[in-house]
Amino acid sequence: MSELLKLLIGISVLLLGIPIGTFLARLTKEELKDGQKWFKLIIIISLIGAIISLILRIDFLLFTFLFIAIVTGTCLKYGR
Repeated sequence: MSELLKLLIGISVLLLGIPIGTFLARLTKEELKDGQKWFKLIIIISLIGAIISLILRIDFLLFTFLFIAIVTGTCLKYGR
């Protein structure tokens, strides 16, 4: 039961990344245009880190990398 609760909390925190990314995209439109290639690089590195932490079974790193990828991806999507 404890593992299920941790998983539900992790998923709910990941879902909070979507409104946070949207909010940041509205605040920083100029920075998003200038650094678009760097944001894409952050997403790629975060997804690679998430895959590695999934293989190594390190849950907190998995959710951290996924949160970074979700926030950055949402910023790029809504910042245009």
